[in-house]
Amino acid sequence: MKQKKVIVVGAGVAGLASAIRLQHAGYQVELLEKEGMPGGKMHRIEKDGYKFDLGPTIVMMPELYREVFSLAGRNPDDYIPMEKLDPMYSVYFGDDLGTKYEMSNDLVHLMNTLEAFSDEDAAGFLAYLQEIYRRFTVAKNHFIQQPFRNASDFYNLSTIRQGLKLKTLDSAESFISKYIKNERLKQMISFQTLYIGISPFDGPSLYTMIPMIEFLYGVWFIKGGMYKMATSMERLFLELGGEVRYNTTVEEIVIEDGKAKGVRVNGDLEKSDFVMCNVDFPFAMKHLIKEDTAKGKYTDKRIDEMKYSCSCFVMYLGMDKKYDGVENVHNFVFNDALEDNMEGIFQGELLEDPSYYVYIGSKKDPSLAPEGKDGLYILVPVSNLSTASYEWDEETIQYYRNNILNSLEKIEGFENVKEDIVSETYMTPVDFKDKFNAYNGACFGLRPTLTQSNHLRPQSKATNCENLYFTGSSTHPGAGVPIVLLSAKIAVQELLHDDKGILFGGS
Repeated sequence: MKQKKVIVVGAGVAGLASAIRLQHAGYQVELLEKEGMPGGKMHRIEKDGYKFDLGPTIVMMPELYREVFSLAGRNPDDYIPMEKLDPMYSVYFGDDLGTKYEMSNDLVHLMNTLEAFSDEDAAGFLAYLQEIYRRFTVAKNHFIQQPFRNASDFYNLSTIRQGLKLKTLDSAESFISKYIKNERLKQMISFQTLYIGISPFDGPSLYTMIPMIEFLYGVWFIKGGMYKMATSMERLFLELGGEVRYNTTVEEIVIEDGKAKGVRVNGDLEKSDFVMCNVDFPFAMKHLIKEDTAKGKYTDKRIDEMKYSCSCFVMYLGMDKKYDGVENVHNFVFNDALEDNMEGIFQGELLEDPSYYVYIGSKKDPSLAPEGKDGLYILVPVSNLSTASYEWDEETIQYYRNNILNSLEKIEGFENVKEDIVSETYMTPVDFKDKFNAYNGACFGLRPTLTQSNHLRPQSKATNCENLYFTGSSTHPGAGVPIVLLSAKIAVQELLHDDKGILFGGS
């Protein structure tokens, strides 16, 4: 029997994972990518001998990273060697940069940190863990790993009963406040909603499961950096017999008679039995789906009206020294007025005293920098392009650069950081928009508000045409590398369900 062909558009994390799963399932898979390398935002920047992960850097839920290799009968350790980090990260606060808090998922070390705040807050933290773990198991078993192709998949007595257990109406910060009173500790346990591009002050409380996952299961490091995951997935896909074409821009997903027939490249139709789209959903709906009937409710007007995550300004700095005085790979620096900081981001303000994150991958893998040197990756959450009241020009870049470096120099181990810079590269929201088709430059896609989550978020199976599927951060279940890997799993299982009648639920 002739193999059916699937064209996967976009070699981001979800595109690569989908391609592997489909090739393993017996399809002839062709992966088309407009850039010259795999990974999407899990890209790499190389300059002057320094190597930086472009986007995601924090490895959580390693079993989901490993699953795509195990599925194909491979040993994940042969592809993505990992080690657990302890402490997970260091935290500093802007009004007191001389004080460092180290967060560990070792219970003894963690309790010492918590009890330094107060016994009451330590007890509150344990109560928070117990409650959010209950909600996490409900979300994991009934929502995060399930598709909602029909309204009845959500609006039924069983699912609604489970949904009520999630208690999603309060914000992450207000939920944490029920258990913890110290403002700094609250911030250290709620800021992780920024991993998916939303503020802890208005993001649904369910997303406090992100820090819970860190505390219970740890933070990990992949030797070679996060980009190693992208190249290893590409390697596995090729080993399975898949085909990748880089520097290939898809101009249109061709739909005829209510079915996806393939894609248009350089004006020519390239036919396939199915299309799996890993392009950011809002961009794809607005620019790749030309037929209005196939757009359904996702008209151009609707796409513009939807709510989007924040964006990021990232500095990639090659340094002329090793930062031996800095202990941890991951370091977070918070404005003490974090709520005002977050409000400013989502109201489009140029931030006077932003919070930021410093990642030093070369501390764990010296091959990421020239011998005897380190590279600093510094990320600042900023407004996306649809809300920003300012332009991303050289003046804005220098404003944030100088602001952050002036702050960083006040932290022990980073003194004289400006004088140590020998190489500089940046990514702005405009770059994320132009290079990766991130709609409005929103790095994390659609914001996971209550009205843009679960059944109300774009689903894997196209609702208004056949043989077309979507995967990635703007689709269900959402953003963040582990969740995006789940989106690929869901999308492939939806395709298998339609093509072969395979019920959802297998690996």
